[in-house]
Amino acid sequence: MGNKFEEEGITTLDRVREGGNELIVFNDDVHTFDYVIDCLMKICELSQQQAVSCTNIIHYKGLCSVKHGSLDRLIKMSEALDAKGLKNEVR
Repeated sequence: MGNKFEEEGITTLDRVREGGNELIVFNDDVHTFDYVIDCLMKICELSQQQAVSCTNIIHYKGLCSVKHGSLDRLIKMSEALDAKGLKNEVR
């Protein structure tokens, strides 16, 4: 059984095209897994499962695209992540 977007025939690429931008979070050697997970849940509105998955990707791959959407919304999230000390970038 697919997710809501797959059931509606919306692909990841379609979602990227709609928002056009992505929020990338980078790995660091400072913050704990729990801290990053908590920030992703509160600031980026990810579920716990999504935040854990993203945090693992960040740790092992060095970065992860954690959110797609409008530039204004992602910039606000980026600024909030900056305030928490998490290195990130909006592309």
